[in-house]
Amino acid sequence: MEEKKLKLIWDFKGPDAAKIAEHHVIHLNQFIDRENYPIKITGTENVHEMHSTAFMVVNQSTMIEIRDALKPHRGEWYE
Repeated sequence: MEEKKLKLIWDFKGPDAAKIAEHHVIHLNQFIDRENYPIKITGTENVHEMHSTAFMVVNQSTMIEIRDALKPHRGEWYE
């Protein structure tokens, strides 16, 4: 059975939210490469013109370690 995955989410608000979220993904990808994490799913989502998110998908077994290192604002199950 495949391990459950979680989507760690960072929220950005304001007129530059989309640009900040895109830049944050660069740092998430650098972290993934530096730490050799097996999952390489990251991205951004625009909630509306003043709210965007950056996200990173992690395995449940590594969630606490990554959460403590990167301090996401929230998380949700990923399918």
